Amino acid sequence: METSDTGLLVKLSETDETVANRDEDIRERDVKDKDGADIGKVKDLLVDETERRVRFIEVASGGFLGIGQDKTFIPVDAITSITGDEVWIDQTREHVAGAPAYDPDLVRERETYGSILGYYGYGPFWGPDYRYPDYPTYRQGL
Repeated sequence: METSDTGLLVKLSETDETVANRDEDIRERDVKDKDGADIGKVKDLLVDETERRVRFIEVASGGFLGIGQDKTFIPVDAITSITGDEVWIDQTREHVAGAPAYDPDLVRERETYGSILGYYGYGPFWGPDYRYPDYPTYRQGL
């Protein structure tokens, strides 16, 4: 159900909320593309404050000790598999590298999410036909 607040996201790390089951918290897991290439690590989860659902994973790559890392948002819809230490997505590393640039000033703007979802080929999660993926209980293993 769409409300005027649907689509407003917050980073989980900026809230007092936690993931109920620690085994389902995918932060700090490696992200792999559909061919097994390394993309980076899940650094945070962007959560819809109204519906309390994860909508994007924030992935960081490169850098040293957190300095100079590139960040990008990947829709949870792209996740195909979650293992104990990896998150697999249905995109290529090259496609992720070409995603709209991460801009911390635009993190809470609905239009930003729409452009990212469109880039990856997904419709808006606030749309009437949207079906939330089975996150985080995807096919376990590969």
